[in-house]
Amino acid sequence: MEMHWYEEEVQALERAARGRAGAGRPPVFYGSSSIRLWDTLAEDFDPRVLNLGFGGSTLEACDYFFHRLVQPENPQSLLLYAGDNDLGDGRSAQEVLGWFRSLADKVAATLGDIPFGFVSVKPSPARFALLDRIRRVNEMVRKEIEARPSAYFVDVFPEMLDQSGNPRRELFLEDGLHMNHAGYRLWGSTLKLHRNQIFTQ
Repeated sequence: MEMHWYEEEVQALERAARGRAGAGRPPVFYGSSSIRLWDTLAEDFDPRVLNLGFGGSTLEACDYFFHRLVQPENPQSLLLYAGDNDLGDGRSAQEVLGWFRSLADKVAATLGDIPFGFVSVKPSPARFALLDRIRRVNEMVRKEIEARPSAYFVDVFPEMLDQSGNPRRELFLEDGLHMNHAGYRLWGSTLKLHRNQIFTQ
């Protein structure tokens, strides 16, 4: 993966971080455009969360940029959404699991035993053909998390399917990949069940 594709956006996040220096230890939401585009995060969940999503990012890229973006914030907790784009790029479930393990190891080594959450890869109409691989990734990461005492799994997958097992189109924008406000409201309500892990101070 050519990481220089993300460089402009990563540098913008780094500049914003310098402006926040000394502002305390926020809970950080990190990951791909599903995090970056959550413009109503304060309304849907909580205004104290710091959004460090960057567009189009893979789990591989989140692992790669962790030391530049997340570690300097010294967050009280970290919530990750990524893996979607890796699968869309043709990566295997095993590769995605490997990048999750690598990132989880970095979190433990540099930030200690802070709560580290993983939001399940969502089922989207645009990636319906990948649904079985998405399920596989979610199950593999869930099992990995069971062996990591500080980690937890946020399962948004079932609620984003209709009664026929298809992705709920009313939760998505016209591109069938990114979520609309209804989708983010669903995520926000699910995350409220994990407030005690997201907010530790």
